[in-house]
Amino acid sequence: MSQKQMPGISVFFPAYNDAGTITSMVITSLLTLRELTDDYEVIVINDGSQDHTPQVLNELARVYPDELRIIHHEHNRGYGGALRSGFSSAGKEWVFYTDGDAQYDPRELKNLALLANDDVDFINGWKIERNDPFHRIVIGRIYQYIIKFAFGLKLRDVDCDFRLMRQEVFEEVQLHSDSGVICVELMKKVQDAGFRLAETPVHHFHRAYGKSQFFNFRRLARVARDLSKLWWHLVIKKEDQQSSQAVPPTSNAANSSPT
Repeated sequence: MSQKQMPGISVFFPAYNDAGTITSMVITSLLTLRELTDDYEVIVINDGSQDHTPQVLNELARVYPDELRIIHHEHNRGYGGALRSGFSSAGKEWVFYTDGDAQYDPRELKNLALLANDDVDFINGWKIERNDPFHRIVIGRIYQYIIKFAFGLKLRDVDCDFRLMRQEVFEEVQLHSDSGVICVELMKKVQDAGFRLAETPVHHFHRAYGKSQFFNFRRLARVARDLSKLWWHLVIKKEDQQSSQAVPPTSNAANSSPT
């Protein structure tokens, strides 16, 4: 599917204390979307930010009233809660999200859009090189191996939050996680439902503003707990597969992603 032939796209950003980066993310995404389609929207989920993110977003909405929509969470709902809010708010045929911290370049949405065709339901980015502090790189690499093995995931990069997918995916995939393990839940359920997956490399940049809300030592115990619960429900009890048998999938059971 060539650019400018893309159907409608909803772009959304979960944002928590991202006042220093969210403006560039929004404006860059708007410029990129104008190259891809005439039917688009940008949504930012302010997940209870405690810096001046709300004020920045309100000003952006004043400047771009027809293209930008802001959803304010009064209290922080966690990364999973912000993503679920974004997925449920997106109204176009395709949905793209990435984080508001500018560790990914929204212009690379064009690379994902090139892979969007009638034979693909979900395009996942994979990081060419992870630009994070050394301890996060080590933790991230261990995390990848554990998750792929434990959940039987066949994609290259589980936690690359740079994804483009059909809206109809969420007619079958129901998400429940509030924490960052929602990415594992999403990819496991998408894979088990038989949605057709493609992957493409994207660049990853050093964090210029704010702090990570997921991979830090204080949260590792909670991450382990949440992953254990998710593993029990999806791998041992196979709850997502049981629900998909009750409701036939909307896509062919094929997977074109590299392993």
